[in-house]
Formats: sequence, structure tokens, C-alpha cells
Amino acid sequence: MKKIHFLKVLRVILAILFFSPILVFFVDFADVMPDRTHSLLEIQLLPAILGSLYIVVGILLLLTLLFGRIYCSVICPAGVFQDIINRVFCIGKKKPKGVFRFRYRKPLNVFRYVLLGATAGLAAFGITELCMLLDPYSNFGRMASSLFRPVVVWGNNLLASILNGMGNYALYHTSITTVTVVSLVAAVVVLVLFVVLVSLRGRLFCNTLCPVGALLSVVSRYSVFRIFIDDKKCNHCRTCERTCKAEAIHSQEMKVDMSRCVNCFNCLSSCRRDALAYKPFFMRVAAEEKPVPTPAEKSRRTFIATGVAIAATLPSAVMQAKSHSQNDESSAPITPPGSIDLKRFKDKCTACHLCVTQCPSHVLRPAGLEYGFGYLLRPRMAYIDSYCNFECTVCANVCPTGAIRPITVDEKKVTQVGIAEFFEDRCVVSEKDQDCGACSEHCPTQAVHMVPYKGTLTIPKVEPELCVGCGGCESICPVRPDRAIVIKAHRVHQTAERPKEEEAIKVDVDEFGF
Repeated sequence: MKKIHFLKVLRVILAILFFSPILVFFVDFADVMPDRTHSLLEIQLLPAILGSLYIVVGILLLLTLLFGRIYCSVICPAGVFQDIINRVFCIGKKKPKGVFRFRYRKPLNVFRYVLLGATAGLAAFGITELCMLLDPYSNFGRMASSLFRPVVVWGNNLLASILNGMGNYALYHTSITTVTVVSLVAAVVVLVLFVVLVSLRGRLFCNTLCPVGALLSVVSRYSVFRIFIDDKKCNHCRTCERTCKAEAIHSQEMKVDMSRCVNCFNCLSSCRRDALAYKPFFMRVAAEEKPVPTPAEKSRRTFIATGVAIAATLPSAVMQAKSHSQNDESSAPITPPGSIDLKRFKDKCTACHLCVTQCPSHVLRPAGLEYGFGYLLRPRMAYIDSYCNFECTVCANVCPTGAIRPITVDEKKVTQVGIAEFFEDRCVVSEKDQDCGACSEHCPTQAVHMVPYKGTLTIPKVEPELCVGCGGCESICPVRPDRAIVIKAHRVHQTAERPKEEEAIKVDVDEFGF
């Protein structure tokens, strides 16, 4: 019977404990998960960096320095998901003897460190598109919100139909309105990319494209605990090499590239001669293990040289991007309360879509190209059939990057994300001489109220200083396709005035007051 190393068992258990609540939190359409589940997302490396959670960043780097890249195999949901794909791909498949699915390949250090330098350099100048496209957590979030969540909802609806037909109404039908064409395409592309890369090259995404993996690889080269090969026990059977998803083990030369090793410990379980050991580097014996040569110096020189080249080209790239953004955007998206301003929101948001899935009123939707490439996939307030709840602060509470700053309910009530603009020529009151007033009835701040128009007719009027841009008026307006009242975004959020409370009229009651 094949033995399983206890470190692999421990790794799998920890990965399940981290991955399961994160996945369920994203697909939870019934809001059964505890609100504090989002704390697991605050320990994701890139969101922690963008959110200025330096203690979390320090702890993750320290863990990597001590134990290697356990973050990639335990904490990162995209890493665990790739392991799941690999396990599914291996089910029922046996390779012919001598044919290896995985084998040692030289690392693409120049490519991954140039990509890391470009990602970090552009982010420093406020251009986070590469972060958004390559961040493993955000890619997993987009898959979970646009693919896994709809599948769960459809499964629930199918089961609800069956139970309802039997007279059992424990489950109810629900719908998904937050998935857009662009977000669905982006999620499918990432899923296909993961499946193809994992099936062909294992953790190639983590060791080539992922900026988080590249950053951790710099630290893990010098980790205290490492995997060593005992040359006295090893018979060069290459079993460990063909089970290494990171393609980091060169069994013939008995080398383990710790910069790419993701600490899955498959090699420890696969070796039948106990020739591999995971222990501190200072415990190795020269007679047993050969020192592992690493291309650290060469990588550092490459990194510095490419960093200089990137630094030389970044200013012009930034100026062109900003010029393009300012010239091409004819209108601005409405960003959630707590995001403070559009530029700050774009700099910190990685489009993980957690706020989209957690929004109770489903008013947040992923953007397409209507606001330019710089805002692609990031959430916007879309008052199509819903509006922002006047007392809700869920999106601000769950955002892991700090793109949406936590705010209190009182702050939310006066945060002006935009102002309602009324078009009289579109209104049914002026067009058809019909009473309406739906916009006024749905305004929580009295910013939209009815004033005399013709005869007994009244027409809406907007008080800009009271409007918070919640979209209650726009979402309920019956005029189609162009609504008579729409919210115009503030690039920088303002503070609205609080509505005046009506004075209570004192009435003297005689006898019974009839």
C-alpha cells in the first residue's frame, strides 16, 4: 500500500480549511456564511499589500522564509484550485512506463521577474491593470462569482422545483443578475487557462505568470526548511520528479529548485526509499546531500537590469495611459460608498468581485468597456433594477484591499456618490400628462420631491444638496429606454446635507379628541 507522508496530509487538511470557507463565501447566495468569513481574504498577499496590511504581509513573508512557499499550496485559493484540477485530471489515468507527465525544466526567471517588475512598477504609478489580470486571488474570485455561483444557484433552483412539486417549500427559486457578459468571458478564459496549464505543466501559472509567486520565489530561495535528496538512498528512479507539479526537482542531478517548490510534499509521499527529506538547511550533511546551486545571483542581475529598463519606460507609459483615460472617458462610473474617489478606487481594486456577490440589493455589477480598459471588470453601481440600500455597508465591510473603505451607517447616509439629474422632456408627467411620482416615493433623503406642474399634476424636482446618488429614483423610473431621472457620478465623493426633520405640530386635545 502506498504510504502518504504526514506533511502532505497536514498540507491537504490546512488547504481544505482555508479553501472551503472562501469558496462557500463567494457562492453563498442565501447569506448563511458568517460575516467574518471575509477575514480569510485579508490574508491574501496582494490584497494585503494594496490594503496596507503590513503586519499580514510581514507574517506571510516570514512564513515563506521559514518554510518555503506554503502560501501557494495552502492559503492561496487559486493555488488550491489548481491542485484540485490536477487531482481531477489524474483520476483514472496511468502513464506508460518511462513517460512522465511532469519533468524538470529550467525556470523562466527572466520572464517571471520582468513581469513582476512591470507589475510592481506600474502599480507604483497607479496603473493596476496587471495586478488585476494576474493576481491569483482575484482571478479565483471572478471564477467563483461568475461561474461557480451561477451553477450553485441553478442547482438550487432545480432542487427547489423538484421539492415544490412534492409540496415541500424548504427551498426557493432565486436568480443571478450580477453576471455580465464581460465577467463571464473573463472567468471562462481564466478557467481554461488554468485547466490547460495544469494539465500540461502543473504549476506553470504560479511559477511564470503569477506576480505573487514570483515575489515569494525570491524569499523561498533562502528558506530555512528545504527539501533535500539523499544521494546514498536515491536510485535515480525519477518518481519524485514526475510527481513534482512545480517541475522543480532534477532527480538525475539531485537538485531541488526551492524558488519554484510550492511545498505540496507529493515528492515525499512518492519516494519509496525515503531519499527525500524536508528539514532545516543547517541540518544537511555534506556527505549525504549535495548543495543545491541556485541561479540567485544571475536572477538578481537580470532583475536589476530589467528593472532599470522598466523604470526608464514607465513614465511615458503612465503619461500615455493617463492621457488616454482623461480623453476617452466621457462619463465616470458610480463607485460604491466608501471608495472615496474614482482614482483611488481604480488603484486599489483588483476586481475580485467579492463585493458584487455580497451586495444584498445586487446593485453592484462588473463593468465592461463602457468606461475604458482602465475600469474593465471593476464593480460599478448599476441602477437597472435595483438601488443602493440607504443603511447598507456590506461592500465596505468585506473589501479585502481597502478599495472600499469601511464606513459607518451614519457616514453612508451622507456620502454623495453622485447626483440625480431630471429630464423633464422624458417624464410621463410632461409627455403624457399622467401622474407618477415613483421617484419621489423611493427617495430616502427627500432630495426628489414633487412640485406643482399643470392643474392638479405635480412633477419631480431635485434638491442636489440632499441627494446621495443611491439610485432609488432611477431604478424605479418607468420610462424606457432613457429614464427621466438618472444618477450622474462624482469622481470624488462629496458630503450631502442631512434632510431636515419635520417639526411636530402640537395639538391640544379636548376631551377625547374627536
